[in-house]
Amino acid sequence: MPRNHKRSSANGHVNATTKKSKDKPTYKIIVLGSGGVGKSAVTIQFVKSFFFSDYDPTIEDSYVKQCLIDNQIAQLEILDSAGQEEFKPMRDQYVRVGEGFLLVFSLTDRRSLDECYKLHRDILRLKDTNNVPMLLIGNKLDICQMGMDAHARAAAASMCIPYFETSARTRHNIDEIFIELVRLIRRNKCQYQTNNNISSSKKKKKQENNTKCCICTIL
Repeated sequence: MPRNHKRSSANGHVNATTKKSKDKPTYKIIVLGSGGVGKSAVTIQFVKSFFFSDYDPTIEDSYVKQCLIDNQIAQLEILDSAGQEEFKPMRDQYVRVGEGFLLVFSLTDRRSLDECYKLHRDILRLKDTNNVPMLLIGNKLDICQMGMDAHARAAAASMCIPYFETSARTRHNIDEIFIELVRLIRRNKCQYQTNNNISSSKKKKKQENNTKCCICTIL
């Protein structure tokens, strides 16, 4: 049976950690990809430093972990999503609320890379913007026997997103992908705020000019 658990925090102090971190910046990260590519293994390795080797199809697993990234506290809310097609409506809902996305495929399965193309298109469509923090993740580097590096890099280039290769078993690049995604989310938020400030400033200036134009002198 597929899992439908909600797990939190690697340190075991879920409630205390959550209460203390209400005022900390929170980053909603969604892990997406075909079934069997190692989404759960990657997530659990990051959160709990444990390699989860058994394949147990996931419906929804959620985790919370606090990290210090670039000298700033970050609370990561990570959702490990279902890879099966029948759960696509749920996946679309996750995309709508997510701030950053890991598109995971297996380096041993070319078809799982093709699925990431579809996921990328769906995310851009649902977000209605081309500026969405995303990483393409080639997992199972430790057992890779296929020359997929060129295909994967070409895919990442066509999607205009960074590419990382990982191994949930050896923990290779596991921390790095979550850290890099948080950095992308931060930059995206900063750019959004800057654009809003510029827009507000222009609107205020326009209103001031309109007010000046409406002043009449009666002789």
